[in-house]
Parts: sequence; C-alpha cells; structure tokens
Amino acid sequence: MGKIKSHSGAKKRFNLTKSGKIKRKKAFARHILTKKSSKKMRNLRKEGRLFGADAKNMKKLIPYK
Repeated sequence: MGKIKSHSGAKKRFNLTKSGKIKRKKAFARHILTKKSSKKMRNLRKEGRLFGADAKNMKKLIPYK
C-alpha cells in the first residue's frame, strides 16, 4: 500500500505532543486587538488542544507528524 499524503494546511497549523495529543494555536489573537483585554490576550497565547472526534480526524490528516 502506498503512502498517505499529509494535508498541507493541517501540517502547518497542528503539532503532536509526545503523548499523541494534538496542539493548536488559539483563535481571535490576530486583529482588532484594542478592545481585547490584556488578560484575554495572555490566555490566547497559551496552546490549545484538540479532543474527541476532532483529534481523531486530524490524526488522519497529519499521519507522519
């Protein structure tokens, strides 16, 4: 059986941890920043995770990471 192609967009946006969980960047931290509080922006800098069906589907898109 041949190799599976990785999804180009997914491999740029998601990474796997050593335990196999999927890391992601949080949304809403790019523009219109003046109305967002420092506390909100600080929390948006932290990494997010994918769980459940989302994580299962994403692992199919990035099989070799």
